[in-house]
Amino acid sequence: MAPVCICFGLRNSECLALRWSDVDWLNGLLRVERGIVEQNIDDVKTDGSRKSLAIAGELLERLKVWKQNTQFPAGGDWIFAIPSKLGRLPYSYTGFWLELDRAGKEAGIGHIGTHTLRHSYRMWIDAVGTPIGVQQKLMRHADIRTTMNIYGDAASADMRGAHGKIVQMALRPE
Repeated sequence: MAPVCICFGLRNSECLALRWSDVDWLNGLLRVERGIVEQNIDDVKTDGSRKSLAIAGELLERLKVWKQNTQFPAGGDWIFAIPSKLGRLPYSYTGFWLELDRAGKEAGIGHIGTHTLRHSYRMWIDAVGTPIGVQQKLMRHADIRTTMNIYGDAASADMRGAHGKIVQMALRPE
């Protein structure tokens, strides 16, 4: 689940609500159609969140491997179906959060929340030079101010790099 969340910037509720039928294997697209909160299926958070997203080839291959290895590979099955519920439900938000937090602590990173992945995605798309309008679309925000203000913290290394370039321009003019 974590790689899918971080590669698309999905909200946890959207990732948990993915079904195999949401993957368009031929065109390499993932349809974000619904969310699931406290095991209740509902609409996505906003109308702008309901989108089809391009899947990079490497991630598409990983999804194929997961589909081949899961107990629940049918089109209507949850991509992240919970075996203890015989695939009738996806893993819970709390279960995912606890496992992610445990993995972060075990890796020496410390606490990792599920929304951390979404914030990391935003910083990464910014770090690779993605125009802000494209970032808004990738994040599926209705208002660009959300992309800029709530998810707008630049990574420290990016800020240091930008500062270094400015200092070079100011102190070493050519």
